Amino acid sequence: MKTLDVITIGRSSVDLYGAQVGGRLEDMGSFNKYIGGSPTNIACGAARLGLKSGLITRVGDEHMGRFIREQLVREGVDVGGVAIDPERLTALVLLGIRDQEQFPLIFYRENCADMALSENDIDESYISSARAVVVTGTHLSHPRTEAAVLKALDLARRHGVRTALDIDYRPNLWGVAGHGEGESRFVESVKVTAKLQSSLHLFDLIVGTEEEFHIAGGSTDTLEALRAVRGVSGATLICKRGAAGAAAFEGAIPACLDKGQTGPGFPIEVFNVLGAGDGFFAGLLKGWLENADWPTALKYANACGAFAVSRHGCTPAYPSQEELEFFLDRGINRPDLRNDRQLEQVHWSTNRRRNHGGDWSEYRVFAFDHRLQLEEMVGYTPEKGGAFKELCLQAALRVQDGQPGYGILCDSRIGRKALHAASGTGLWIGRPCEWPGSRPLTLEPELGSDYGGLSEWARENVVKVLCFCHPSDDPETRADQEATVKRLFEASRRNQLEFLLEIIPSKVGGVDDETTATLIRQFYDAGIYPDWWKLEPLKTRNAWANAIEAIEENDPRTRGVVVLGLDAPEADLAASFEVAAGFGLVRGFAVGRTIFGDAARAWLKGDISDAEAVTQMAERYRRLCDIWDKARKAARRNAQ
Repeated sequence: MKTLDVITIGRSSVDLYGAQVGGRLEDMGSFNKYIGGSPTNIACGAARLGLKSGLITRVGDEHMGRFIREQLVREGVDVGGVAIDPERLTALVLLGIRDQEQFPLIFYRENCADMALSENDIDESYISSARAVVVTGTHLSHPRTEAAVLKALDLARRHGVRTALDIDYRPNLWGVAGHGEGESRFVESVKVTAKLQSSLHLFDLIVGTEEEFHIAGGSTDTLEALRAVRGVSGATLICKRGAAGAAAFEGAIPACLDKGQTGPGFPIEVFNVLGAGDGFFAGLLKGWLENADWPTALKYANACGAFAVSRHGCTPAYPSQEELEFFLDRGINRPDLRNDRQLEQVHWSTNRRRNHGGDWSEYRVFAFDHRLQLEEMVGYTPEKGGAFKELCLQAALRVQDGQPGYGILCDSRIGRKALHAASGTGLWIGRPCEWPGSRPLTLEPELGSDYGGLSEWARENVVKVLCFCHPSDDPETRADQEATVKRLFEASRRNQLEFLLEIIPSKVGGVDDETTATLIRQFYDAGIYPDWWKLEPLKTRNAWANAIEAIEENDPRTRGVVVLGLDAPEADLAASFEVAAGFGLVRGFAVGRTIFGDAARAWLKGDISDAEAVTQMAERYRRLCDIWDKARKAARRNAQ
């Protein structure tokens, strides 16, 4: 039985992508970190399109190697073939965007981990588990990696696995161009041509640009080069032609490239040419493995390539299956796709789970982001407050015990040590921005007047803001608060941070079954699309139904809703959970003082020890988790 659709083999690196556009690499001031390497990009792009993909490569036993493996898992790529090399470092690439055609690029690949790939890394059972194997040309450039590739291809053909080659010609990786010529796409080399032609007969599909077919065919005349490749291989040849699209050739090469089978192209603005070919290949694989005709497969490929050239980075630019379908159905609204708000919302909301891993179908959060309430307690000092929040984290981790679906809300003003210690624990981590109790909404000074402080936040942090608002607010107050929330939302998105909006109308005025739903619609009308909503316990099923309808009619892809506690007794929370759990979009709770309030007051006065405080909070947190889980199970039984 085939458990994978495709396995890619070869390069895997960390791309440090210059954040500034239009200048020299020498002048870049900051970099974004992505996974990279053609086979790695293709595997991720295929996974986003719903294919079950795997990767065979090597990474170093260090931070960058772990980043690649973790991100592959988040992307849904099988890492059974990703070996850890204890002796070599993970490859790095520094690159930037100068203009539509120039992309300064430096490869740091001297004795890197992926070039140590050997025949021992190729497992027959793994190869046979796939429907297709894709290799890239770089790994034919060295005897050791070539041996690994040839073994994989031999096993693939023995087990009826389709084989494909991305020529992926990088002259300096073949040793025919210098280190400073990373962006060079073509240098003639008889040796490279001979090496490629010695293995072209092993493939069912060969993909390359015109320049890449020039090196594979040994001629700078594209038709002549294609005919030379055809002379040694019966593969279907896919020639990428940039803005002119691509053409497929199954048999003899015609007298004109336009005579090949083609798919529709997409007239979009070119922002970044790097990674476009890998996105193209991912879309092509979707069509190829679905046994679509070549015009359809090329339509998918061209669309995925269009996404890639429109955005920053390689893998982050690739579309999800839902996004691709949306784009093909709706069409192009504006040629600069990265500035198409509707399309970008689909892109973000269908790919964010890949950047923030975890199963959040159930969501149990210990909220100890409180500042004002803690500061007002007897015995509080900033030092004691910070120490107590570390105890809160201990309690959260004790209940979590390595399981998914648990989280915390923690601030960085009092709880900085706890906040930083939580990173990497598997907890969902929300971090507040509002100045406690402010109305109109004011934000914590650490963000800065331009909200630039968000650039310092860990990517796993979720931006949380509490807004005290009500439908009866005067126009000036409403406009002021919405403007603050929108600026924060946009800054969060710019920094690739998820956004949680908490609203509490009952602290401002009277509430009925329409109050919360009205506020939700107002924020959407203002152009704010929270990843998460945090809502106070609504008193009736009808109020919940109205709120859920308001969310789903505006953003069917939202992550969901959590119920806050408002320092309610456990019995009151249990009653509110019973109603809320009947709605699938309500994922769980985010409760604080009900869990920590008594322990904090006693600990700050010195009446209980650290251990006693942790135990008390863990017990209360666990009881709330059990109450929520039982309410959810009961709701599901009643729905059957």
